Amino acid sequence: MHSTDTAAVADALATLVSFRTVSSRTPGGTDEAEFEAFLAALPGLFPRVHAALDVERVNGRALLFRWAGGPANNPAGGLAGPAVLMAHYDVVPAGDEAAWTHPPFSGHNDGTHLWGRGTLDDKGQLAVILSAAEALLAEGFAPERDVYFSFGDNEETAGDSAAAAAALLAERGVLPALVLDEGGAVAGGAFPGVTRPAAVVGVAEKGILDVELLTRDPGGHASTPPRMGATARLARAITRIESHPFPQHLPDVAAEMLRRFGPHAPLPLRLAFARVERLRTPLTWLFGRLGGETNAMTRTTVAITTLRGSAGANVLAATAAANANIRVAVGETVAGTVERLQRIIRDPKVELRVVEGNEPSPVSASHGPAWELLTECIGTAYPEAIVTPYIMMGGTDSRRFTGICDAVYRFAPFAMDRADRASIHAVDEKISLEALGRGVRFYETLLRKL
Repeated sequence: MHSTDTAAVADALATLVSFRTVSSRTPGGTDEAEFEAFLAALPGLFPRVHAALDVERVNGRALLFRWAGGPANNPAGGLAGPAVLMAHYDVVPAGDEAAWTHPPFSGHNDGTHLWGRGTLDDKGQLAVILSAAEALLAEGFAPERDVYFSFGDNEETAGDSAAAAAALLAERGVLPALVLDEGGAVAGGAFPGVTRPAAVVGVAEKGILDVELLTRDPGGHASTPPRMGATARLARAITRIESHPFPQHLPDVAAEMLRRFGPHAPLPLRLAFARVERLRTPLTWLFGRLGGETNAMTRTTVAITTLRGSAGANVLAATAAANANIRVAVGETVAGTVERLQRIIRDPKVELRVVEGNEPSPVSASHGPAWELLTECIGTAYPEAIVTPYIMMGGTDSRRFTGICDAVYRFAPFAMDRADRASIHAVDEKISLEALGRGVRFYETLLRKL
């Protein structure tokens, strides 16, 4: 991609970042005017796309574009059917804006990076998809099959816009041959000992489960505390959860990732990775101790995220509650996870209530036409990268599409080191201008080959 084109997509993204499209579960916590201003800005930034493609709103503020394909809409061999490219434009709150190097909604361009909330998650992906389409339309390009762009407005709150888009396509008889959403990236330092960057493509995602732990007590004055009051009982339950992590296992996807890393790892690891089936038990143990990211690949994880007790410093809590945010491993279930949690806590006075739960997604194949197409396109933009499947730790809108498509993948064509990945949902989120250029190149290649 030429530097002038990179500058154009950076300018467009800077404009999109300036809109405070912050998702909120709290009634009235979303600024409707900012979302509407974002949507109103898109036709001016991407005029050819809006002139040539059909576009409609879904569920209020989500967008569904249709780029009509030609007579080869169901070609013999390869993919048979349309494709759906996804992104979302809502973002999480910026937190303490004074802690940012550059204001989080400034879209500041320092000549190397573009700064701001949503640059990586996920307005950057939306910008490169539309920029690639804009460039191809300028050449007079038309795809051979129908291509849909599905852009969500409430992914960060696990909202229902993506589900509505998938239901709309199903109602119209649209069965995609490929769905591609955010997820993995071209990661530096993705695995200890592997120096080459890894393009990790999510082929599945863990389930997301929020469980409320609730304890009750008569309450009263804090000067006469009982044994094992509501807060103490809750604290004991949390301690037991921390002391009894869910069991480990090495999923087939993780084993395949090790096989692909093997030729690029130092000699001891290379030999071990080549024998992953015979060394599955020690490698599972190793994964659990290499760090948070690799440990999460091997088990269901539980994080206590919120706590609630007494409203007064000298008042005993009549109720105490905590939220357990759980990521359910592929192959396990929400019901089984709750049952195991009850066994770990071992206290019938601790009530468990499922606030919200989604089962792990099906696993898409890491072979076949759709996978090979993605591998080829990644190689065009990032020839130095090792392409490998992996299981997403977080959730994406794409899980809503697994009912109408067997080939659902999660990949953002951006290079991200550990600091970049850590900035998502944190301070100083930013994207390199080089990554933006490569992202447009990836989508241009993908659209040409569809």
